[in-house]
Amino acid sequence: MRYLFVHQNFPGQFLHLLRHLAQDPANEILFITEPTANVIPGVRTFTYQAPTPLNDINPDVQYPEECLRRARIVAAIAVQLRALGFTPHIVIGHHGWGELLNIQDVWPGVPLLGYFEFYYRVHGYDVGFDPEFPDLPDGPPKIRAKNAVNHLALTNPGHGQTPTLFQRDTYPTWAHPRMTLLPEGVLDTCTPNPAIRSTTLDIGGFQVAPTDTLVTYVARDLEPYRGAHTMIRALPRLLRLRPGLKVVMVGGDGVSYGPRLADRTWREHYMAEVKSVIDPARICFPGRVPYETFLALLQRSDAHIYLTYPFVVSWSLREALACGCAIVGSDTAPVREFVTHRRTGLLVPFTDPSAVASAVAELLDDAPLAARLRRNARRHAERTLRMDTYLASYKALIARVIEGTAA
Repeated sequence: MRYLFVHQNFPGQFLHLLRHLAQDPANEILFITEPTANVIPGVRTFTYQAPTPLNDINPDVQYPEECLRRARIVAAIAVQLRALGFTPHIVIGHHGWGELLNIQDVWPGVPLLGYFEFYYRVHGYDVGFDPEFPDLPDGPPKIRAKNAVNHLALTNPGHGQTPTLFQRDTYPTWAHPRMTLLPEGVLDTCTPNPAIRSTTLDIGGFQVAPTDTLVTYVARDLEPYRGAHTMIRALPRLLRLRPGLKVVMVGGDGVSYGPRLADRTWREHYMAEVKSVIDPARICFPGRVPYETFLALLQRSDAHIYLTYPFVVSWSLREALACGCAIVGSDTAPVREFVTHRRTGLLVPFTDPSAVASAVAELLDDAPLAARLRRNARRHAERTLRMDTYLASYKALIARVIEGTAA
C-alpha cells in the first residue's frame, strides 16, 4: 500500500498508526509536514515552510487565509511527488490547517481520510466558558470565520474521522454522516507500575522519595485552557494537606490555545499570586519532559489532576486512566466522556481551586476510595482504550474509505 499523510506537526495524531504501518515493508509511507526533528523508521518526510501571517488584511479572515496558502503549498509538494511517479492509494491527514483542501486537484479520485478535531462555536463551548476571560466584543466574527476551513473540508470529497463523541458533537448534525467515530488507544504503552513507589523518583534534581505524597498535573503548556490557573491557585491548600506532599506540574511555558500575555508566561503570572504563601521547594515545574519521565510520574502519582475547558481532551487523560491514576478532573463535557464521578475519578468545578484541593484531600485520606478509583480507571481503559482495537478499527476504516463504503 502507498500512503500519504499530511500534518503540519509530524507525526501529529498518527504516531501509533504510522509505527504500525511501517512494520510492513510492503507499505510505502510518505508524510508532508513542516520542518521537524522527529523520525519514524520507514516513514519519509517532505517538509514545507509555514506561510508568514499577513497583518494588512481583515483580522477575521487571517486564519482561513493562512490555511488556504498552506493548501497551495502542500498541493505544490504533492504535484512534485506525482511527477516523480508517486500516486497514493489513500491520503490521510488533519483538516485543521487547511493542508488537505487542494489534494483532490492533484490526485482526483484518490480516497481521502481527514481528521476533524473541533468545530468552533461562539457560545456553549470554550469561548466565554471561563469568567476570568470574558468574550471579546470583536470575537464572534473571527470565530465563525475559522469554520470556513471546516466547511470547505466537509464539502470536499473524502471521509472524516474524529476521536470522541464530544468532538463529533461540536459539528452540526448534518456533518455527522461525513465522519466516523474512531476512539484513540493508548493501553499498550501505558500500564500501572506499583514497584515504582519503592524507589526515589528524580525529575531533573527534584526528588520524590517513597515516603513522599505526589500530586501530578500535566498539560502541553501551562495555560488557562488547561486549568493551570486553577491548579496553581490550589497549591497553597494542597501543600498544607501534609508535610510530605510534593507537586509536579509538567508543561511548557508557551501557549497552545487561547491568548498570550505580553510580558510574561501564564505560569509566572499565576505563581506571582501564591509565591508568598507556598514553599517553592515542594513544587517542580520541569517543563516538557521525555515520555519515559511522564509515564513514571503517572505511575508514581498519588493524585493526578486534569483540567480543561470544554475543548479537545488531551491524550494525557487517556494515559492517566491506562496507568491507573487516582484522577481529579474538571466537571466539563470532554472529561465526563472519560471519567465518571466517584467511579473512575472525582470531578470538580473547573474554576474552583478549593474543590480541587478538597478532592485531592479526600483521595489521600480515603485509601479504599483511591484504590477503587484506580482499579476502575484501569478497567475502563482496558475496555475502551486498547491499542490493538484502535489499530484494527483504523485499518478497517481505511479499507472502507478506499472501497468507497465508509459512512
